Amino acid sequence: MCVPGLIILIMFNYIPFAGIWMAFTDFNVVDGIFGSKFVGLNNFKFFFAENMGWKVTYNTLIINFFSIIFGILIPVSIAVLLNEIRVAAFKKITQSMMFFPYFLSWVVVGAIIYGIFSSDIGVLNNMLKMFGMEPISWYSEPKYWKAIIILASVWKWSGYNSIIYMAAMANFDSSLYEAAKVDGASKLQRIMYLTVPMLKPTMIVLTLLSVGRIFYGDFGMIYGIVGNNPVLGEAVSVIDTYVYSSMRSLGFSYATAVGLMQSVMGLILVTAANRTAKKLNDGEGLF
Repeated sequence: MCVPGLIILIMFNYIPFAGIWMAFTDFNVVDGIFGSKFVGLNNFKFFFAENMGWKVTYNTLIINFFSIIFGILIPVSIAVLLNEIRVAAFKKITQSMMFFPYFLSWVVVGAIIYGIFSSDIGVLNNMLKMFGMEPISWYSEPKYWKAIIILASVWKWSGYNSIIYMAAMANFDSSLYEAAKVDGASKLQRIMYLTVPMLKPTMIVLTLLSVGRIFYGDFGMIYGIVGNNPVLGEAVSVIDTYVYSSMRSLGFSYATAVGLMQSVMGLILVTAANRTAKKLNDGEGLF
């Protein structure tokens, strides 16, 4: 029964490992992966020698770091608040509304953001005018867009992640809450000293999974929200969008080298974070 699954796993997950060799060559179609000229670490050196390479790495880490932080705090808060709702119909409606953004594509999210921040028809500029303030040309001001992208990411994923935390809370022992209530613990104390500590293992697992992809930028998110805007490009470009835009001029070997770098750094970070989590939380970790 396992043979078909193992064959697919080997074909699509292990055999492609051979393509990693392309990162150390100057690949061309005629000579193939193993016949192309060996250049060692030149592709990696070129990425870090370029100022843009460091810039997109910084953008990727900043956007993902704050997305992870707010992507924990906000979903946990939503899950705890939804768990305290006792009217079943209201709880289901609220939960569905929170979950809805997950199904929207980044193109739709980009259109919503354009409707908010557009210079001419944007809701936010119209509100600024109502209060006698000068409108802002948002799409010409790069300094705002890291924060906008982080907020858009958290808004889209918070409902989905809150469902995971609510599923974990469904398995909590209700007798603990009843005992705490009998002992005089307030609702806030029950949340702080029972709910949050019991959610900690789930939070650690989701955080470790996110840390493993901290060097990967969400290509669809950046292009869906910002597109090819040259003014905002340098401020919000991540590693993935940079590789895509430079692939034609720099080739497949360069793109493979950057992808390998992302994977290795992600492995190092998730391993280090897992060890730290196990030391700080009595063996709680991903592996």
